[in-house]
Amino acid sequence: MRQVFIARAGDPDVLEVREAPDPQPGAGEVRVRVAAAGINFADILARMGLYPDAPSLPCVVGYEVAGHVDALGPGVAGLHEGDRVAVLTRFGGYSDQVVVAVDQCALLADSVSFETAASVPVNWLTAWLMLIELGNVRAGDTVLVHAAAGGVGQAALQICLWRGATVIGTASPGKHERLRAAGVSECIDYTKDDFEAEVARITSGRGVDIALDAVGGASFRRSYRSLAPLGRLFLFGVSSFAPGQRRNLIAAARGLLAMPRFGPIGLMNDNRGVFGVNLGHLWGEGARLRAMLAEIMALVSDGTFSPVVDRTFPFAEAAAAHRYIQERRNFGKVLLVPGE
Repeated sequence: MRQVFIARAGDPDVLEVREAPDPQPGAGEVRVRVAAAGINFADILARMGLYPDAPSLPCVVGYEVAGHVDALGPGVAGLHEGDRVAVLTRFGGYSDQVVVAVDQCALLADSVSFETAASVPVNWLTAWLMLIELGNVRAGDTVLVHAAAGGVGQAALQICLWRGATVIGTASPGKHERLRAAGVSECIDYTKDDFEAEVARITSGRGVDIALDAVGGASFRRSYRSLAPLGRLFLFGVSSFAPGQRRNLIAAARGLLAMPRFGPIGLMNDNRGVFGVNLGHLWGEGARLRAMLAEIMALVSDGTFSPVVDRTFPFAEAAAAHRYIQERRNFGKVLLVPGE
């Protein structure tokens, strides 16, 4: 099989395609022939040597793929050879074959393309956990979505609109027109505007009911201050730790030092909640994740949700794909496809 390896920590050029033996499924596992694999910011942090959960280098990362089942291990029930599936992977997704447990797969309707399916598991499950499972978003809520043009941002926007909530989104100005067309009520230019002051202005000082923040550092504190009474802040990433394409330990250290500390007395007095979400630490909840993924996929197949795929890159151009994301050029999901 072919895989995209992180050969060593560094800029995107450390990514290289290598051959490896075909994996064989064990008991309760299936092998999936990959048609498309999702790229997430955790992969970029791993490439830069800034993601503590990543395997030791050299390694293959990737949390999600879509394709068809081409081999079954002993004792597999509920899946058959040829089934089309979306899959959560515990790393190893940048491959043209993956072996996973049955609980990591969700069946796909024929109407859902592999590219669409590969864009769903990480971004949509993360947004679903924050907004549906934990956040209880509902009609009349106002939600602040940082990086509204990104993969999680686009998933969050559609979930909010489905539930009747209003979205304030941050993005670079070149993406504002498209965001408004997609349903964002108010756009904030994070490159020059103080989003905390803008949220106060837009909400007449009340604040937002939910804030989704994957920026990290001081942004967490400012998002917390932007909450209305009974507001909920969700922390799910630290993109500010990687401002360039090479590892910058000074920037990472500054981001860590700028992180707020939320104390129980302050939270009680403020009537606010702070939640952390890391899909990669929920592997013990495979059955629950599979049920949620199946629910999301049903809403995709019936047209309720329309995941946004920005671009696909062949494995041989994985470095260009990482650059594309780090340059904040994407609107929606970026994928890798095996290619030739």
